Amino acid sequence: MPGSHLPLMEEGMARWPFGPPNAGIALDFTGVPPTTDELRALVGDRWKALPRLTQTLVAPGRPRTGLAWWTGRHHWARRDGHDLGRQVDEADGTLRDAVRLWFHTPFPAGRPPWSLHLLRGSAEGEFSLLFRMHHSLLDGRSLTTLLRALFDDGGPLDGAASLAVPGPRRRTVRPAPAVGGPPGLLTAGRAVPLPHRGAREPAYTVVRLRADVLRAAREAAPARTATTNEVFLATVSGVLRSCLSAAETDPPVSVSGTASDGDRPRIGDRTRNGDRGRRRERGREPGPVWLSVPVDERPDDCGEFLGNAFANVRVPAPVTLSDPAARLTACTGLLTPVTRPRRTSEKLFEGTLAAVPGATMALAGGKIFAPAYAPAACSYVHLREQGQTLAGRPLRRLTIVPMVPPADTATFALGGCTRGHTLSVATNSGSQDAELLAEAFLDELTLLAERTP
Repeated sequence: MPGSHLPLMEEGMARWPFGPPNAGIALDFTGVPPTTDELRALVGDRWKALPRLTQTLVAPGRPRTGLAWWTGRHHWARRDGHDLGRQVDEADGTLRDAVRLWFHTPFPAGRPPWSLHLLRGSAEGEFSLLFRMHHSLLDGRSLTTLLRALFDDGGPLDGAASLAVPGPRRRTVRPAPAVGGPPGLLTAGRAVPLPHRGAREPAYTVVRLRADVLRAAREAAPARTATTNEVFLATVSGVLRSCLSAAETDPPVSVSGTASDGDRPRIGDRTRNGDRGRRRERGREPGPVWLSVPVDERPDDCGEFLGNAFANVRVPAPVTLSDPAARLTACTGLLTPVTRPRRTSEKLFEGTLAAVPGATMALAGGKIFAPAYAPAACSYVHLREQGQTLAGRPLRRLTIVPMVPPADTATFALGGCTRGHTLSVATNSGSQDAELLAEAFLDELTLLAERTP
């Protein structure tokens, strides 16, 4: 709510130590691009009653080394009457260009931390809408709510519903029985070494998934059809397994980040039996490998709430299983949602940590941002409705741009619509790592599809 302090999750993102906490979604369309004025008019009509989009973020103090920064909290300031059209602009270039430029640049102070960009790109008859935001403002569910409202079958969003903060009842994930249930808040697992190819810097890449391969992968589970999310988790687990194997068998790496023989190998050259060949067991770190998965906490009566209403849940990645179908079976039911009252202890714990956010981040950051805490995050956003058109122009692709992940970790983000799925990979370990991990994902998905009975 305007004027209030940020809750713990949003405060943590406002203090993100790996770069500006910018994230977004790109919608690709087929057809002649609308004019900027047409887009501004549409935004003004469909989003005009949303107070969240007129707020500005106020930091607790400057410089960031001062006492106020460590003991204070960010808060939202009202900007009543702000013209939403000022947040809409047009640019030439691709999504990759936009990520390189805008997602590593902080939003200017004194303006709402979001923007909608019309990207004309390079192909005639195609264009993209890129919504970029400071992650403290909105989560993925909020983004899909906003963007869905722009479609031809959408309508103006309700201001009151957008402020309906989820109450005492929250959606969460039923604890997984594997590995003894969910881990403790600061419980570490096994770190997974990423390729570390190229300069040590953030990297981002996008690949399209073949619909027939994804469909076949869903049929690889015995006696059932797996969900796309289960296939997603199982495939990422296979990628992490390949990273563990490659770390045991790869040649030495030079200072420049390339293999000593000059090659740029794929992650874990494989045999076609689904394994990575013989692996050495000695020297492996003990403990499970955890995947961090954002889970929407909104109950059904708060579906249009705009803000951040999610929890990061850690689930075990079945990296010890050599068979892709076995990994898919192990991922069954890991994200089974339940709705329950929020416990008093949870409220007190979060309130205590949020009271001194600077100290909390300093004490916990070394744990929760470490590769052993969660070497990979998996985020899935899907627009399921039929007939997705913008002024008659059909939607053909949805692509997620995640925040820069913690050092030496990766974020896998799956974006889906009725036309298909797109995988984004973000890393913070090497300039070539995102592409290598994306290639490994496609390989693992193909192996899983080949296990279809």
